[in-house]
Amino acid sequence: MTHPHRHASHPKVIARLKRADGHLRSVIEMIEEGRSCRDIAQQLQAVESAIRNAKQTLIHDHMEHCLDAGEADRAEMKAISRYL
Repeated sequence: MTHPHRHASHPKVIARLKRADGHLRSVIEMIEEGRSCRDIAQQLQAVESAIRNAKQTLIHDHMEHCLDAGEADRAEMKAISRYL
């Protein structure tokens, strides 16, 4: 059985993803209600921003963990850095 993989940033990442989820739900409702494209685009920008921030937080925290762990995890750090 594998051990849970957790970093100190995970609660922050979860909060950002929940925020993105709320924004995305709003976008869907806005489209269904026939709201203006400008309003929808603005809300979509908020979704993108929340997801981008969550991703960057997760990757940066993981990279710091790999640097602290030593040479064995450097390949992992290089592999995940492509998602930045």
